[in-house]
Amino acid sequence: MLRGSVLVALMAFLGQASSAPGVVKRVFGTMPDGRAVESFTLTNANGIEVTAIPYGAIITSLKTPDRSGQRGDIVLGFDSLDGYLKEHPYFGAIVGRYGNRIAGGRFTLDGQTYTLAKNNGPNHLHGGIKGFDKVLWEAAPIGSNGVVFSRTSADGEEGYPGNLKVRVTYTLTDKNELIVDYLATTDKATPVNLTQHSYFNLSAGKSEDILGHELTINADRYTPVDATLIPTGELASVQGTPFDFRKPVAIGKRIDADHPQLANGKGYDHNWVLNRTGSGLQIAARVADPASGRTLEVRTTEPGMQFYAGNFLDGTLKGKGGQVYKRRSGFCLETQHFPDSPNQPKFPSTTLKPGQEYRSQTVFTFGVNR
Repeated sequence: MLRGSVLVALMAFLGQASSAPGVVKRVFGTMPDGRAVESFTLTNANGIEVTAIPYGAIITSLKTPDRSGQRGDIVLGFDSLDGYLKEHPYFGAIVGRYGNRIAGGRFTLDGQTYTLAKNNGPNHLHGGIKGFDKVLWEAAPIGSNGVVFSRTSADGEEGYPGNLKVRVTYTLTDKNELIVDYLATTDKATPVNLTQHSYFNLSAGKSEDILGHELTINADRYTPVDATLIPTGELASVQGTPFDFRKPVAIGKRIDADHPQLANGKGYDHNWVLNRTGSGLQIAARVADPASGRTLEVRTTEPGMQFYAGNFLDGTLKGKGGQVYKRRSGFCLETQHFPDSPNQPKFPSTTLKPGQEYRSQTVFTFGVNR
């Protein structure tokens, strides 16, 4: 029998040393500067498995069972670190300092105007050229089945004011919940809007698109956008429009409808104004894949959610197992404050001030319809 110290050394050599109950570390890759990147895998009693890496705090894999009990990976991404180091559409990442768009790459706060990178046409998107998705976070297991990622975004990083200290924690429970907790503090007033940017396909790759997935969104209103996807400021009713997901509707049923907000086949890439009563976690969305039986429920403390139907995936990226990610092969449910809030005073504020804490929580719950 191997003694404890020998066994640990052997497991470390194999890249499978366990750092805490329910958390397994492995070597995932190496940064160009030689820094090692480990993966952290969380597994619950029901066979759900979540793997994340400190580069971008990216969720690289999320395996859940279908109605026959067969596990499959329901998030888009790559088999190795190299894929994530190249250009990709934020697969699995934490985006910030400001998730979503800021018009014209500028905002004014406390009488001072700040200029940001324009990395999405005329606008700023997801924190800029080197946002939170493109940096190596500190990482450590936490609790019995969690991992915490932390970093300090320096004053002036990507044009934002203030030294922002950020912690993002992923916890997997035996209730089949992936809990995402966000915490941030600053020494100077700054806008903050963090979100998780996983692309889901509940068929686990058996279907090339997500158009047959049935979606429910708990929202009576959404924020219409201009031609550059910046909100107009209106909170429009979904009643009688292709944006009404208050009852389950197949994503593909109306995605190409004759509607000004879907012109030229753009499809869904909009913020829904979630129906909320009070504070705390409340339901945002539910998704079901009739073919596999897999379901996903999203609850959040946030006031909004961006539903993006993968319209800009174009088949140029090869992901896990060489799979080609074609148009609409994955969808995102990005819980958030509204896009362009720093320039829209009628929207809920995203300003974090010294002495305050930015706290947000989103819970993804996985299930099966038999």
